[in-house]
Amino acid sequence: MKHPFYDQDIPNEGSLHRMDLERDACGVGFVANIHGKRSRDILEMAICGVCNVQHRGAVDADRVTGDGAGVLTQIPHKVLMPEVEKMGHKLEHEMDLAVGVFFLPNDETQRLKIQLVAEGILRNRDIKVLGWRDVPVNPNELGEKARRTMPFIQHLFMERPEGMDDNSFERQLYLVRRELRIKAKEAKLAEFYIASMSHRTIVYKALLLPSSLEKFYTDLQSDDYETSLALFHQRFSTNTFPTWALSHPFRMLAHNGEINTVRGNRNWLSSRASDFEHEVWDGEEWLLKDLVDANSSDSASLDQALELLVLSGRSLTHAMGMLVPSAYGIDPTTSADLKAFYEYHECFSEPWDGPAAMVLTNGLSVVASLDRNGLRPSRWKLTEDGVFALGSEVGIIAIDDAKVLKKGRLAPGEMLEVDILKGKVRFNEEIKTALASRQPYGEWLSSRKNLTAQSPQTPKEELDILSLSQRQAAYGWTKEEIDFSLVPMLQKGEEGIYSMGDDASLSILSTRPRLLTTYFKQLFAQVTNPPIDPIRERAVMSLDVVLGWQRNWLGETPEHASVVHLTSPFLFENELSDIKALPNFPHRVLDTTWPIAEGPAGMKKALDRLCYEAEAAVNDEVRILILSDRAVDEGRAIIPALLATGAVHHHLNRKQVRMRLSLVVDTGEARDTHQMACLFGFGASAVCPYLTFDTIQEVLENDKTARKPVLEGVEYGKALTNFRKSLEKGVLKIMSKMGISVLSSYTGAQIFEAVGIGSDVMTYAFTGTPSQIEGIGFTEIAEEALARHALGFAQPVPTQEEAASNVDLGDPGYYRPRQKGEMHAVTGPVIKNFHTFVKSGSPEDYSKYVEAQLQNSPVALKDLLDFVPSGDGPIPIDEVEPIEDIRVRFTTAAMSLGAISPEAHEALAIAMNRIGGKSDSGEGGEDPKRFKPYENGDWANSKIKQVASGRFGVTAEYLANAWELEIKMAQGAKPGEGGQLPAMKVNRMIARLRNTTPGVMLISPPPHHDIYSIEDLAQLIHDLKEANPRARVCVKLVAESGVGTVAAGVAKANADIILVSGHDGGTGASPLSSIKHAGLPWELGLAETQQVLMLNGLRERVTLRTDGGLRNGRDIAIAAMLGAEEFNFGTIALIALGCVYVRQCHLNNCPVGVATTDPKFRSKFKGKPEHVVNFFNGVAQEVREIMAQLGVSKMNDLIGRPEFLRQREVPGHKKANMINLSRVLKDVGKDLGQDAPRICLMNQNDGLDQHPLDDRLIQDAQFAISDKRKVKPVRYKIKNTFRNIGTKLSGEIAFHHGNHGLPDGSVDVTCEGSAGQSFGTFLCGGVKLTLIGEGNDYVGKGLCGGEIILKPSPRLNPACKSWENSIMGNTVMYGATSGRLFAAGRAGERFCVRNSGATAVVEGIGDHGCEYMTGGVVAVLGSFGKNLGAGMSGGVAYLLDEAGDFDKLHNPEMIKGEKLSDPEDINQLKKLISDHLEKTESLRAKDILENWASFEPLFVKVTSKAEPVQVPAEAEEDSAGQPQPPLVKND
Repeated sequence: MKHPFYDQDIPNEGSLHRMDLERDACGVGFVANIHGKRSRDILEMAICGVCNVQHRGAVDADRVTGDGAGVLTQIPHKVLMPEVEKMGHKLEHEMDLAVGVFFLPNDETQRLKIQLVAEGILRNRDIKVLGWRDVPVNPNELGEKARRTMPFIQHLFMERPEGMDDNSFERQLYLVRRELRIKAKEAKLAEFYIASMSHRTIVYKALLLPSSLEKFYTDLQSDDYETSLALFHQRFSTNTFPTWALSHPFRMLAHNGEINTVRGNRNWLSSRASDFEHEVWDGEEWLLKDLVDANSSDSASLDQALELLVLSGRSLTHAMGMLVPSAYGIDPTTSADLKAFYEYHECFSEPWDGPAAMVLTNGLSVVASLDRNGLRPSRWKLTEDGVFALGSEVGIIAIDDAKVLKKGRLAPGEMLEVDILKGKVRFNEEIKTALASRQPYGEWLSSRKNLTAQSPQTPKEELDILSLSQRQAAYGWTKEEIDFSLVPMLQKGEEGIYSMGDDASLSILSTRPRLLTTYFKQLFAQVTNPPIDPIRERAVMSLDVVLGWQRNWLGETPEHASVVHLTSPFLFENELSDIKALPNFPHRVLDTTWPIAEGPAGMKKALDRLCYEAEAAVNDEVRILILSDRAVDEGRAIIPALLATGAVHHHLNRKQVRMRLSLVVDTGEARDTHQMACLFGFGASAVCPYLTFDTIQEVLENDKTARKPVLEGVEYGKALTNFRKSLEKGVLKIMSKMGISVLSSYTGAQIFEAVGIGSDVMTYAFTGTPSQIEGIGFTEIAEEALARHALGFAQPVPTQEEAASNVDLGDPGYYRPRQKGEMHAVTGPVIKNFHTFVKSGSPEDYSKYVEAQLQNSPVALKDLLDFVPSGDGPIPIDEVEPIEDIRVRFTTAAMSLGAISPEAHEALAIAMNRIGGKSDSGEGGEDPKRFKPYENGDWANSKIKQVASGRFGVTAEYLANAWELEIKMAQGAKPGEGGQLPAMKVNRMIARLRNTTPGVMLISPPPHHDIYSIEDLAQLIHDLKEANPRARVCVKLVAESGVGTVAAGVAKANADIILVSGHDGGTGASPLSSIKHAGLPWELGLAETQQVLMLNGLRERVTLRTDGGLRNGRDIAIAAMLGAEEFNFGTIALIALGCVYVRQCHLNNCPVGVATTDPKFRSKFKGKPEHVVNFFNGVAQEVREIMAQLGVSKMNDLIGRPEFLRQREVPGHKKANMINLSRVLKDVGKDLGQDAPRICLMNQNDGLDQHPLDDRLIQDAQFAISDKRKVKPVRYKIKNTFRNIGTKLSGEIAFHHGNHGLPDGSVDVTCEGSAGQSFGTFLCGGVKLTLIGEGNDYVGKGLCGGEIILKPSPRLNPACKSWENSIMGNTVMYGATSGRLFAAGRAGERFCVRNSGATAVVEGIGDHGCEYMTGGVVAVLGSFGKNLGAGMSGGVAYLLDEAGDFDKLHNPEMIKGEKLSDPEDINQLKKLISDHLEKTESLRAKDILENWASFEPLFVKVTSKAEPVQVPAEAEEDSAGQPQPPLVKND
């Protein structure tokens, strides 16, 4: 199937793969001469720069074809003017030449048609065509796939019309391009692409590796190629499908990152087109419609939006300030004028939100900009001869240190501009000041109506309980939901915490009428972009929204500010009344109910009527449209609020009038965070959940008379405030999962997918949202709504006796099993039969267990599948491979020591080692004593060691003792969120292993702070393979639409194993909404991943593993047929050890000692490794029996063979039978035209990375490693492509001697130059690294005993003060546990994040310093950034606060600051500074010590305010780390 922008057919038709979910990332940068002086040198530096970020890109499955690279420069007149003259033309001035770069079809006839249309458009605009030039290229530099798909590349030369100024000429060329695109579509011309069309700039890009770019384009080799600016870019795509067009740079922009809200941004931009108006377009605004193409990349769409704003008169900086604004609210230095600038633009423009480092140019200046969270690196240098260079890494461009005047980094939300016309560099403060003073934005905002959150309305004097309960039932309320979901929100203003996973039926498989929102699953970030931390980095997020007409995007008038501004999207009823009363904002209420007399068909008629009325409201200049279901009664049923909202939103979008009003939903249906997020995601700006307010009043009244009150002291006003607070926190959390910071961007962004909704409904109301397996339609949705309505209003006129009572809301068991309630996979009979089996090991007991499971069906998609035997019939079971060969494919899921007891943790490890499988340590580290077998022969070493975002216990020794290293990108029960361990579980043993404080709650950050993109993941994989070359690296993903695309990127990033987890995985503690509403079934994720890996030719490079509710041999066989080679078991393995599924793991009082650290409950543990072994023997034997029936002797012949499966019909289950699993069962191998690999054929997927230095270091240090002898110091010259210096050496040392086995200074290494990423990562004791030069990101990450020293080059200009200039990048010392770092210069963002024991001295840091720090000492001898100390629960930091900004910049939630007073503190700090001076020769340290009396009062000591809870006492050996007998012995 041919897809736009892709250059060959992709046989994905009928599969789960979606092209719109493809992603990319990159290395990016620019070079410019600030004086505008053109030279060949600028181009050469740009080409050098792009070549030196080649490791940030990727190669195709063929290991030759790159993902794309390119440069954008000024037009090289000396190269191209002679070409014009060859065509017989002489131009008066070189700036009269415009060049279009065309990627055209290779068919000459098709090419000629495009050229003729283009020339006709140019003639009509009086632009002279000078001729077409075949661009000279060398195809031999391309890989085979790129060569096969190479377009015919031509330059179109054009001459400026006489008298036309520069900006008008650029706009005319833009309109030519727009008109050509429209006419080509109308004429159905062949596909082509215009890389650039300008009289200022030109793009040279291709589908290749950066090292081939100059060799491919002959023009780039010319000595006459001169430019004063050059953007460069190297692409990393998540696929191997060839696309020349989607390489960067685009026409103005090169982008490193991901726009998470792009689906909504495109919709909003499309809807805005009807309001476009600006004098510069002279009535040709019609050409600006349908501007963005949903088939293009997010970067291409951002480029198109940017180009429109700039050509409509805004500057580059102004346009970026609109599109990617900074988080001005977190910055205490934000002026009132700048705040007004941002608030004004929020009135009519939503951010394009996501991690982004952008470089952009119009040919006259170059701008670099960073997203509000600072999630991509941007380092720069300015030289005395006027060269300004910026890139994703420092050192990628060779610049003489002696010429450097200044060097630094872009901080979050910052911009800089090199203006070559004025010959100056403008930095962030100057740019923002200029933007803020453009217009009197503050005055203009006076027409904005601000409605800040108010106190709630007073309770009703008397509740009509019958009427209330009738409406509650009609809206699907249950008593269970009130107890489990609503009451915790009222208690603390937070969602309820729950444990284990979600084993209830999918809504589409439920026989009960489920709310429409339960069919939708939240999307989340994994790998290609990070989730945001809504707790520790809440300040960068915003729930502010505007209501009203968002006016002409191209204009700038006082009227643009005429909107209603809300600080919370959740409205109390009194606030909704205030909105209705606003005089200048006409509103209209539309009824979202329909007469039940019309039956199910009436709902669709009502939706059509609703859309018609909404359009009429726009025409009547209504500005606030309220969708209300208050009219529900015995005769009228409710249209689901989500369906009504989505239908109206998309109808108005299709009419391109959506921006003229806002949607407010007034509903009794929405009451939890997921429902609210759904409404926002599909177009609502605000919600009034009116029925919840009455329900809260009822709950409070009932609680007063309850035997065990749970809401004592909570009055009605406080309860409503807590409810709103919990909704706000919950929606922020849901937004943050996808990396979205602001609600205005989340609104309409459709960050969801559906499971079990038909395409007719999706197209009508949820356009563009994935729903892969079809499902219910309008009729079935209406039938479920009517069924709920009948529960409330079955008795239309109640008797007097009935009127005094309420309708029973019931307890359907959606959260936990109830008799006659919702179907669950794990029930009492299942557990009883299972426990009997694991103790006996008998086949008969196993059969009873399986039979008990099958009675609870269908619960999951696998229950809809039957086996299809091979045509040859069954084979004897003796011919099937033995259970020993099957068991080695089994693994147990990551469950940390702490989440489960030491006894359970070790029992799993021992059991898995006995059968040749692997257990997973989880993210809590592991005691080194378990790395070696016990005397009785058992081995409690977890062969899989997990590396999660908290990096608890991750050291060189831990990594070196793994057989497999697992990077946890997400967890099935709560994807997009970090792990959490309740404080009462953190006893002394857990605190020792995790390097934290006993009794203090532990929360892992939602993102890995070293994985903000796919190339970052590739770097961490490289880190781990350096630390332990023997181990395979696994990346754990969670199923969602697009997970296959992400997995393809992971394979290209050189992972060896990919684990796809289902949504129903277990957890020790998680918010309830996350357990229920995020992630997909494993069947969908696994099938998509198998299909996409095969389509990309990557399947043979990785092993595919899955988990998420695997419980028996049938599950294993189905998983294998869908592509899995290995199988992961979590909850069921704990049940084998005695778990009774009471779902109180988070309370530390597990009655059977499985999920507790309390010795009182641990003593109740009765599980044995034998029980786990029995379970896996039973499963493996069942797999063998199935294989025999199917006629398959080897697992490898079963894997990836969906032809052994067919969908079955479920008798009497209408909804289940509407599912279509054909996409899941699609065999893409048949369409690839070859017998494509379906299993992994490589042991390790190591890629092409070189080890340029550490192999030599290991040779130099061989006697230190073998004999613990001190070796001769060594010295090396290095550059940025030398990554992970010291990591492989440390892994080798730690494997033999542990983290601290070598004496200090045993290995002494000095490096000169610019170090690549991860300098000194996992550096262990006995190793000292000195860097004379500068480092990139992740210096000292995982430091575990070594010493790192950074000092500037002695050649550096003396004017460069170390404390004012960057010497290393972001995320320095992430997860460090011990060791020391001294850096004579500044670091970037998130310095010492999760430091838990190391010491660091640095001369300045960026934002979010010491975040999540649990131990260690940090001294900052310079300025520091915002949000300092967020989540810091231990350790100490000393800050030199010369500006007195500590109070403004620190996060006060968990830390406190005080002046130095204790002599011990003073001595400790002076000693650190003295050591710093000795190690680095720092002039800053020298000055401080010499003027101590002046500096001492400026220091602030920072410590944690965390109050540890009392934890149960444990045995001394548990906490002291002394050798002890195994916790689980062989019987």
